[in-house]
Amino acid sequence: MALAALLMTGPTWGSLALAQQQPAVPDAPTPQPRPSLSDVNGPITPGKGAGDVQAGPSSSSTPGQQKEVPSSLPPSSQGKDTFQTTPPEMPAPGDALSAIPKFVIHTNFVEVPVTVKDPKGKLVAGLTFRDFKVFENDTREPIAFFTVDPFPLSIAFIIDQSLTSDVMAKVNNSLGAIQGALTPYDEVAVFSYSHGTQERTGFTGAQSNRLPAVLAFTKATGTEELVPINSGPFAGCAIRENGNCVDPNVQQGGSTGNSSFVTIPKEIHTLNDAILAAAKELSTRPQGRRRLIYVVSDGKEAGSKATYKDVLRYLQTNKIAVYGTAVGDSARWGEGYISRLHIPFTMYENRLASYVLATGGTLDSEGNSNGIEKSYAKIAEEARTQYTLGYYSHQPVIDGKFRKIDVRVERPGLEVIAKTGYYPSAQDAR
Repeated sequence: MALAALLMTGPTWGSLALAQQQPAVPDAPTPQPRPSLSDVNGPITPGKGAGDVQAGPSSSSTPGQQKEVPSSLPPSSQGKDTFQTTPPEMPAPGDALSAIPKFVIHTNFVEVPVTVKDPKGKLVAGLTFRDFKVFENDTREPIAFFTVDPFPLSIAFIIDQSLTSDVMAKVNNSLGAIQGALTPYDEVAVFSYSHGTQERTGFTGAQSNRLPAVLAFTKATGTEELVPINSGPFAGCAIRENGNCVDPNVQQGGSTGNSSFVTIPKEIHTLNDAILAAAKELSTRPQGRRRLIYVVSDGKEAGSKATYKDVLRYLQTNKIAVYGTAVGDSARWGEGYISRLHIPFTMYENRLASYVLATGGTLDSEGNSNGIEKSYAKIAEEARTQYTLGYYSHQPVIDGKFRKIDVRVERPGLEVIAKTGYYPSAQDAR
C-alpha cells in the first residue's frame, strides 16, 4: 500500500528519465532602452553626415559613460568662433537698403571710326596706332583699342522725294545699284520724305529679294519747278470753277485777306524728321555693327518738327554717322559750297552737309545717274575700310556734356575724317 501511494503522488520513473534528457530553457533578456540619435557614434552621424574621423574604441562606450554636444545647437554654444572678430554694420530700422554698400567701377569706352585720305582723295592704308593721336577736350588719351578689320554695316537709306522731276528721274535710275555695293553681312532700311517721313521697310538683308522690290516702290515723280508769280496780271488763277480758283492756296486774298497779290506756298523739305526717324531705327541695332544713315538729297530743310540741334545730339549719342550723295543744285560746282551758307529767316539750302561734317561721314556730289551709282559703292567702301580707335575717357562716366574729339595723324598732306565729338550714354559704360 505504501508503494502504491508513492506511485500515485510523485512523478513516475518514466517522466523523471524524460526530464533528465531535455536541456533547461534560459530566461528571455530584459528589454533595454534605445539610445538617442545624438549619442550614436560611427562613420555616419545623424545631423553631421560622414565624418573624417573613424570611430575608435570609445564608440562602443555606453550612453551613460560619454555625452556629446548635439550638432543642432548654434556654433556659439559649441565654443568661441574666431572667423569674424569685428561685428557687422547694423543700420537703424528702415535704413537697410540705403546702408547696403555698393562697389562699382565704371569706365567710359569711346569708339572712334576714322577715315584717312591722301591729297587726291584716295584711301590711305597701312597706318598703325603709332600714327594716330586722339584728344578729348584737348587732353590726349592713350589708345586702348585699334583695328582695321571691316565691320558689318547697318544702313538706313533715305531718299528725298521733294526733288525736281528731272533730278528725281536720275535718282530713280540709280536705285538699282544700291544692292551691288553691299555684302550679305549688311542690312538696310529704306525711308523717304517730302512733306513728311515714310518708312518703306525695316531692316532687311542687303542681298535679300525684298530690298530691290522696296526700292522699286520708292520711286517718285518729284515736283515741278515753276517760277513763282505773286503779283501782276499773271498772278491770278488760270483755272477757275464756279468763279473760284481751283487751288485755294494760290487764290488772291485767300490766305492774306488782300486781293492785290497771291501768297506763294512755302516749300516743305522735312530732312530733320527723316534723319531722326532713321536714327531711332538704327539705335536698336546691336553693338558691333557700323551704324550709318545714307541720304540722297539736295540738302534742303524746311518744315520739320525736329530741330537740327536735337537730331544731331541724338546722332552723336547713339554712334550714328551720316553719309550722303548731294544731287540737284547742291551738286553743281561752286553752288554746292555757297548753299551751305544760311541766310537768316530763309530755308536751309544744304543742311545735309552739316550733319555729315559733325558725325564723321563723307558727302559726294554727283549730277548724273552714272555718278550717283558710283557714289554708292564709293561711300560703302569708305565706311567698311575705316580705322577703328578706342580709348577710355578721363571724364565722368555720364554727365550729359558734349565732349570734343580731335584725331590727328602725324603725316603731312593727309585728310583725317572723324566725328567731332559725342555725348556720353549708358551704352558706353563698362
